Amino acid sequence: MQTIHDHFIQTAEVMQGKTLFERPGQPDISFAQMRGMVEALAGALTAIGVAPGDRVAVQVEKSPEAIALYLATLQVGGIFLPLNTAYTGAEIDYFIGDAAPRLFVCDPSLAASHAHRAGDALAVLTLGADGQGTLADQARTATPREDAHPRGPEDRAAILYTSGTTGRSKGAVLTHGNLTSNTEALLEHWRFDANDRLIHALPIFHTHGLFVAANMALVAGATMIFLTKFDAEQAIDLIARATVLMGVPTFYTRLLKSPRLDREATSGMRLFVSGSAPLLAEDHRAFTDRTGQRILERYGMTETCMITSNPYDGDRIAGAVGMALPGIQVRITDRETGDPVAPGEIGLIEVKGPNVFEGYWNMPEKTAAEFRPDGFFITGDLGTIEADGYLRIVGRDKDLVISGGYNVYPKEVEEAIDALPGVLESAVIGLPHPDLGEAVTAIVVPKSGTLDADQIRAALSDLARFKQPRQVIVVDALPRNVMGKVQKAELRKTHAGLYAQALA
Repeated sequence: MQTIHDHFIQTAEVMQGKTLFERPGQPDISFAQMRGMVEALAGALTAIGVAPGDRVAVQVEKSPEAIALYLATLQVGGIFLPLNTAYTGAEIDYFIGDAAPRLFVCDPSLAASHAHRAGDALAVLTLGADGQGTLADQARTATPREDAHPRGPEDRAAILYTSGTTGRSKGAVLTHGNLTSNTEALLEHWRFDANDRLIHALPIFHTHGLFVAANMALVAGATMIFLTKFDAEQAIDLIARATVLMGVPTFYTRLLKSPRLDREATSGMRLFVSGSAPLLAEDHRAFTDRTGQRILERYGMTETCMITSNPYDGDRIAGAVGMALPGIQVRITDRETGDPVAPGEIGLIEVKGPNVFEGYWNMPEKTAAEFRPDGFFITGDLGTIEADGYLRIVGRDKDLVISGGYNVYPKEVEEAIDALPGVLESAVIGLPHPDLGEAVTAIVVPKSGTLDADQIRAALSDLARFKQPRQVIVVDALPRNVMGKVQKAELRKTHAGLYAQALA
């Protein structure tokens, strides 16, 4: 098996002067230049004392040098640990204490606040968005390293910490086999190759931006139009010379707000991918109406990289996330018994394959609890596989509302609300209720102006009584994380006392 680093070196040998990073307003970076950056950083890591198996924790702004640091870490046999740039000092304390990295790399602006962490066991260096910093300084003076520490499919490549919305954050350990197998499957399934020009506007501390988008370009020999953030008008300008956009639903919502989005503007594009959060069916249909292109939705998670995808050829169904990628098995099981359910029934989504992570860092009990005896990983997502073979996500198991003893799947209620006139989107949650245990509650965002909560409730009379929201709360926007996922845990916390107050 070749690692992602092996694949990159092989590709760079062939591509040489071809542009890898195209950066608006800045010089392009070729595959050969990137290889030089990687080998220089690998030399610096070796000089610092990063040994095979050591963790390299990184909290830096998006840059080609940050991608080079990722590859250099793989080259020396280290374990790459990207951290969200929004994490605070207290959160960083937890990650460093838990992962015990050999090196922590931060933005130069934060050097003073992290200086106290440095010691014999931990080196603290900096790397800025402009590629400068103390790590870059060391890379310039270190002897470049050309050889790679041999790594096999079972060796650890990265640790990604989950968001920690339901307890302390867990470090998902991904192996070289996980990363390589998933990249190879996606290259084949999405027909991604060296002719592609990818608009890369995602963060690189997350699976989608790093282990999907960047890995695919690095291995295939494609060019990344590398953006530090997503701007819809800039994206429309760039689409004229791109072939692929990988984004989150927010990207498409913003693109649809531009009158410039039409068939002519997107005529050269061959693929629009959406993931990391559910795409509104309305946006899916509107995008097709405006451009003639159907967005390809896929499904993955931190612990598994990508699991399923709508087909490249064939129906891309709004609200569905397609079928299992090559080499991956997906099944739906009963929440209580763990037994497989009949087609069309809702249950827990479980997955098995070379993409599935090794386990949670320093959490053997949690790891054991999340795997079935036959090796299937329990994703914690609820879904159904209909007769057409497509997987549809119903929601997170932890978001299931049990009201008066009845199971209420938020997705069903949300779809009914979202279809109402004047509704932009909604989030359905369960809140503590003294009589029902949990009460179905809808948080609704209007397209514009205001909405009448009582009218919304009245319009849902076709739903079974136990599914109908006890309360409808109209808000300006739903809280989301950086990848666009609605933070239902935050909504439950914000409105936790709603029914206690109502009954007081």
